[in-house]
Amino acid sequence: MKLDDAIKQRRSIRRFSEKKVKWADVLEAIDAALQAPFAGNINNLKFIIVQDQSRKNKLVEYTQQDWIADAQYIIVVCADYSQLEKMYDERAEIYARQHAGAAIQNFLLKITDLGLASCWIGAYTEEYIKKELKIPNDIKIEAVLPIGYVYRGTDFKVKIPKKASLEKCINWEVWGKREKPTGITDSRAW
Repeated sequence: MKLDDAIKQRRSIRRFSEKKVKWADVLEAIDAALQAPFAGNINNLKFIIVQDQSRKNKLVEYTQQDWIADAQYIIVVCADYSQLEKMYDERAEIYARQHAGAAIQNFLLKITDLGLASCWIGAYTEEYIKKELKIPNDIKIEAVLPIGYVYRGTDFKVKIPKKASLEKCINWEVWGKREKPTGITDSRAW
């Protein structure tokens, strides 16, 4: 799949089929996440792959997202800030969040490329997930990512969200200046 297609086709899917997901695809998506840029080339991310149904059920409870129980796998993205703190001091948390965002987006695009589906879950009770998955206290949880194939039943449709238009998101030279400069003649620019 071309990158532009993956970007446009990626959706937050909250209903999965029972079709089995290959381990190799999960590992390929995690490998894609690891190709993201990292400040100082310090990869501070770790991934926990959860397949056990009883653990998935606990994650349902700790995220309040009952639909993730049907995912084949749930990936918990974790971050260790310690090396970043040694190198970047107070900027470490900013860089760690940037690492996580870039890696998770790579992961989601690869999942889409592989014909799979996911949804980025950022709301959860971190202390309970840490206890359930034996994650050390000094490690942060960045996201919970269920993986599966899209449920294709007749009673379920994937909604295509309306995204903000380019012209509403661009400012020229300073905040609030929406008019494009007169020197832009490219017909693709509004």
